Amino acid sequence: MKKTLVVFAHPYLEHSNSNVELINFYVRHQHFTLRDLYEDYPDFHIAAFRERKRLNNYERFIFQFPIIWFGMPPLLRLWIDEVFDRDWLKEGEYNPLEGKEVYILVTTGGKERSFAKTGTYKYTIDELISGLIVSLNVFKANIKNIKIVYEANKLTKKEIILHKKEFMELLNQ
Repeated sequence: MKKTLVVFAHPYLEHSNSNVELINFYVRHQHFTLRDLYEDYPDFHIAAFRERKRLNNYERFIFQFPIIWFGMPPLLRLWIDEVFDRDWLKEGEYNPLEGKEVYILVTTGGKERSFAKTGTYKYTIDELISGLIVSLNVFKANIKNIKIVYEANKLTKKEIILHKKEFMELLNQ
C-alpha cells in the first residue's frame, strides 16, 4: 500500500457525521497520515516550509473537504496558496507532486442535480473546485479520481459506510 498523506479541511467537523466516519478509516491504517488543517492551524498561520518538506515523504495524496459557500474551505485554499511553490516548476527543481497519485473526496449537503449546469447552482462540483484541480495539473500531479458525496448530512450510517468502501476500492485499484 502506498504511503498516503490525507490533507483534510473541515471547519465544522463536529457537525459532520459523514466526514468523521470517512476519516476514521485513515486513523486506523498505518499507510495513511491524516493532517487536519483546522486542528493543525486554528490561527491560519501555516508553517509552509514544514508542509513542503512533509510532501516529499508521500507517494500519494488525498484532499478531503466539504464544499463551503460554493468552494473549498478557506484554510485549504490558504494552505495551497502558501505550500505549493512555483519554484517546483523550474528546470532542475524537485516537484513533490509530479507524477504522484491524487484523489479528491468532496462532501456537500446539496443534491447532485443542484450541481449541474441546469441545476439550482448552475455549476458543477468540478467547476467549484477548479482552483485545486488546475493547481494539481500545473504541478503535474496525477489526479486519479474525484469522488463526490452528495447530501452528506442526510446519509445513514450504512450509506456512509458504503461510500467509504467505494472510496477505499478506488484507492486499491
